[in-house]
Amino acid sequence: MYAVGEYIVHPGQGVCLVDEVSAGPGASYQLFPVGQRRPLRISFPVASEDRLRPVLSRDEASALIDSYPALEVDTFSARSSSLEEEHFKTEIREGSCLDSVRIVKTFRERIAEVRAHNKKPPVAYERILKQARERSLTELAVALETTTEDVQTLFMDRMGEEPAEN
Repeated sequence: MYAVGEYIVHPGQGVCLVDEVSAGPGASYQLFPVGQRRPLRISFPVASEDRLRPVLSRDEASALIDSYPALEVDTFSARSSSLEEEHFKTEIREGSCLDSVRIVKTFRERIAEVRAHNKKPPVAYERILKQARERSLTELAVALETTTEDVQTLFMDRMGEEPAEN
């Protein structure tokens, strides 16, 4: 059972702060999403807490950022872009922070490859990249007790890149 003040990852909302835990037969967590423009309190049943997971530790977050250059990209592909998009969105919702970071790297490379051929990347690529980036940056920022911008800077430093939009 999670305690008030802990950060957890909700499958749909991402990183949330446990604001309150109500007891009784319909016990529920009152969760407050982190990093959203207009967050709403979410009531989540304690009975379904197996769908929640704790945020990475500070050491795990640092190790993940350090391992980014060597991280393998995801080679999944489907016969239609909608199936592919659904696969990656499910992985973002239900997977770990590592999965989200891997998806960010995958779609940064896919988008760069398409642009290298002077073509415009599919909108689905941009959507998946944005969702995975927001999910992973927020979790890493909470784990490292810093801002998402600082986490982006850490990634850029590991890759030897100048700060940019990605």
